[in-house]
Amino acid sequence: MYEGTFGGLKMKNNWGCYINGNYQVRINLLNGTKIRENDLDNFTPNFPECIDFKITNYCSGANCAYCHEDSSPTGEHGDILQQKFIETLMPYTELAIGGGNPLSHPDLVPFLEKCRNLKIICNLTVNQIHFVSQHDLVVKLLDEKLIYGLGVSVTGDISHIYEDINKYPNIVLHTICGVMSIEDYKKMYDKGLKILILGYKHFRRGNDYFCDAVEQNQRDLFAEMPELIKHFKVVSFDNLAISQLDARRLMPKEQWDEFYMGDDGKYTMYIDGVNEKYVKSSVSTVRKDLLDNIVDMFIDVRGQ
Repeated sequence: MYEGTFGGLKMKNNWGCYINGNYQVRINLLNGTKIRENDLDNFTPNFPECIDFKITNYCSGANCAYCHEDSSPTGEHGDILQQKFIETLMPYTELAIGGGNPLSHPDLVPFLEKCRNLKIICNLTVNQIHFVSQHDLVVKLLDEKLIYGLGVSVTGDISHIYEDINKYPNIVLHTICGVMSIEDYKKMYDKGLKILILGYKHFRRGNDYFCDAVEQNQRDLFAEMPELIKHFKVVSFDNLAISQLDARRLMPKEQWDEFYMGDDGKYTMYIDGVNEKYVKSSVSTVRKDLLDNIVDMFIDVRGQ
């Protein structure tokens, strides 16, 4: 049995373990597997297991027409080293860091070092353009275990980066339901890839971009889904994609009950570190000013 450490805490077989409310959580730092356990008929958390954390609205190069964050070359960075709630996060909390282009944030590395000292599990999402243009930084973050999971948002052909992607087991390709055509997905078939399908967000530029072609791509993806899942190593969905693609139909109820990780706001929340607001999810429009303690914010989110 392997025993290691993460930020000074002991792990066995690369599994971190913590108590959250009335249940125990085990999370594998090698592959991201998470298990909740108790002897009751419910899981009631005291704090979020995962936080979607936007650290910047700056983005150059990608210019995605459907960006629901309205990120741009004039977007601002968040003051992430001064936000006190970070110090109240529980060990092994997952922080899903994004933007904008989070690689552009001048305080990214010191922030990740701070999180590592606090035993926070940091994951990062970047656009495929920035994965290539800032590849040395990406490799540094992965090799030094400043981040554990890396999401690469796919915007086009990625055949030139398959080798780099497959070097790291915790890289997941992010696609958006309706943005990519079925032919785009088929080009990635049988390459040993992991994908996360995100729902299409009718929000900000995403609302302006929506058109007949997006709707057709969504219909095609819905029809192809039973076949598509056979051709990737892992296929996962966010809650919005689950709704848009009726992902429940893809597995027996017993499997669904085992794998479904919960509605938005039950174990998760969203924090906009640029405007210093918090809310249940990134498409929630009524947002509240950031507080200093994560538990206070999560109690509020769960009541929304």
